[in-house]
Amino acid sequence: MKIVGLMSGTSYDGVDVVAAEFTADGDTLRLRPLGHRELAYPDDLRAEIGALLPPAATTIEAVCRLDNRLGEVFAEAAAAGVELAGGAADAVVSPGQTVFHWVEDGRVRGTLQLGAPARVAARVGVPVLHDLRSADVAAGGQGAPLVPAFDALLLDPAAGAAPRAALNLGGIANLTVVAPGAPVLGYDVGPANALLDAAARRFLDRPCDVDGARAAAGRVHEALLARLLAEPYYAAPPPKSTGKELFHGGYLDAALAALGEPVAADDVLATLTELTARTVADACDRHRVTEVVAAGGGVRNPTLRARLAALGEGRWRLRTTDELGVPAQAKEAYAFALLGWLSWHGLPGAVPSVTGASRAAVLGSWTPAGPSAAAPRPPAPRRLVVDA
Repeated sequence: MKIVGLMSGTSYDGVDVVAAEFTADGDTLRLRPLGHRELAYPDDLRAEIGALLPPAATTIEAVCRLDNRLGEVFAEAAAAGVELAGGAADAVVSPGQTVFHWVEDGRVRGTLQLGAPARVAARVGVPVLHDLRSADVAAGGQGAPLVPAFDALLLDPAAGAAPRAALNLGGIANLTVVAPGAPVLGYDVGPANALLDAAARRFLDRPCDVDGARAAAGRVHEALLARLLAEPYYAAPPPKSTGKELFHGGYLDAALAALGEPVAADDVLATLTELTARTVADACDRHRVTEVVAAGGGVRNPTLRARLAALGEGRWRLRTTDELGVPAQAKEAYAFALLGWLSWHGLPGAVPSVTGASRAAVLGSWTPAGPSAAAPRPPAPRRLVVDA
């Protein structure tokens, strides 16, 4: 089965597109990567998304317009994915752009992703899976993170005797921990690029600090770091999830204002890099992992990667998913393609031990239609093998 997976994350800088072929072999699922692309958003679309995100006020007209514009962008991305699949695909997974994740007292009440799936389906002519998070929320879960289903199969706890972790460094840092004989654990650790990118826009008038160069030139401001590390979210136990409804430019502005003294731009970036590295390393140490397999845009930041490697030295090894056959920049899109395969076959894609749901939910809604409810189901896979 050939599936196109799309992903637009909390950094909202563009769409990652992949095509994958899945073959069930007993309780092993084989994934053959067929290619991936990155389609950058134009500056005005990024601005439109940013203007709608919390804590900004918005209108239902703005939501409707952005929903349909994103649908057009995702439709073009899906068409590119079908080309990667050799001109034909069985399904597209288009999870949309998250614009709000409603959390009260640690419980997720709802979540909203935009991306007009009907436009995607009309463009490519195959069923499109969308709204992947709501079923888990309805079952009492966080609706995030969803990628641990992929991580748990790829890292296969039976293959090692010690806990290992999968780390995604997107706008938010997500960690999945797999260990023999233990339930899969996964949660949002905190900001990865979210605050770094906010600082780059604020101080450098750029979307990001390319290669972490300005952070490397700065020094960690200990008082600012201490204030940021005091954020209650870090101490909250999993299951938990977060996003730019908490970690946004205004959050950084408030921390700087409360500090009561000016901080040089490079020092702000150095401090935020240390914040990301420190919170991730603390989580890895807490779970006593021996290996961290990283992916996401943050792995392209050599300053952040070097700091993570230094903090883990002697306790855990840092590597990337490229070594396992999954391009680090496209891992989440491949994960959503996997979730599409699971949903197509009526198999759950959310992991209750990760999201806190009362049951494992089959994820998403299909447009225009998905598989028949009477379609035969293969065995639930217990491991994922990536074929070259």
